[in-house]
Amino acid sequence: MRQTQKLTPKGRVTLVDTAGVEERFEHRGRGAISNQTGRYERETRFAFDDGWGTVEDEADRLETTLTRETAKTIITYNRSPDIPFDRTINPYRGCEHGCVYCFARPTHAYQGLSAGLDFESKLFFKPDGPALLRRELSRPSYVVRPLALGMNTDAYQPIERRLRLTRTFLEILSEHNHPVTLLTKSALIQRDIDLIAPMAEKGLTRVGVSLTTLDPKLARRLEPRAAAPHRRLETIRALSDAGIPVIAMTAPIIPALNEPEMERLLEAAAEHGASGAGYVILRLPYELKDIVHEWLVQHYPDRAARIINQLREMRGGQDYDSNWFERGTGRGPHARFIAQRFQKAIRRLRLDTPRPRLRTDLFRPSEGRNGQMLLDV
Repeated sequence: MRQTQKLTPKGRVTLVDTAGVEERFEHRGRGAISNQTGRYERETRFAFDDGWGTVEDEADRLETTLTRETAKTIITYNRSPDIPFDRTINPYRGCEHGCVYCFARPTHAYQGLSAGLDFESKLFFKPDGPALLRRELSRPSYVVRPLALGMNTDAYQPIERRLRLTRTFLEILSEHNHPVTLLTKSALIQRDIDLIAPMAEKGLTRVGVSLTTLDPKLARRLEPRAAAPHRRLETIRALSDAGIPVIAMTAPIIPALNEPEMERLLEAAAEHGASGAGYVILRLPYELKDIVHEWLVQHYPDRAARIINQLREMRGGQDYDSNWFERGTGRGPHARFIAQRFQKAIRRLRLDTPRPRLRTDLFRPSEGRNGQMLLDV
């Protein structure tokens, strides 16, 4: 499936047929600066000054569109040895939070769309996902293990308030006592504490809250439609007070940008009830490197080159290193220094306790009308 747009009244080129688009206009409330061509497209189009001065005009408002996606399955499996889960559910493709650093941006290329503005404005949702989940949990061949909900794009992004897909998935998982982990940067997860807290009491769930910066100005540029830093801290407190284990994810760490805040982020998380912490060095796969480089030049021209060079130094001289166990932590002196600072801080703050294993022995599979599990089809 794909969305198309017509030319704007001012003549700027947007997405047409199979062509990619590059727009260099800053859109209020959006993270990416442009709509760079996806890597699978056959043509590339650029905005340019045609002599009428329109290239300098303020960008038109960029509306969010939703497209129904008909999925064949809802649980996605992976075999990556450096990821602590082997299955996920992603209710949505694309994310309106608009975080410029999101590693999931390049996946929009599979839709024939851009990892730039398309990723945060052209969203896909899976209305048949809950029915598929019930079916997949009913199969006799299904082996229960913790399921990660919303690991590719945030399951609590703004459209969840209306569509409520994530809550429906949680209701099903709760009904079947299926272990689940969640990771979000949205305060909307507090809506579902009534479901998550009883599961936590049974040892079926824990929640990660992404805490990137305490600087509201940086947060608005870096994650324009995500919850403000103080709302995320409030969310950590609310979840913790409800008895839900909370892991503070200081991710991604970006040198010379939010890296100096790392200890302050961990201290704030501990003060608000987090029981553990993690971090990831910024990763720049595929189109993401161009999007982030462009964003840095636009917002932080005085240090863009420094940030890019330090990231490359931690990736063996490249923008991205896909090696397992190194892609999240980097390598080299600077990466080791960050790791040492992180370990020292979590020991001091008692955020280094082992994460409790989630229970799988309580799982109840779906049953058919006669009390028997459904056939594996």
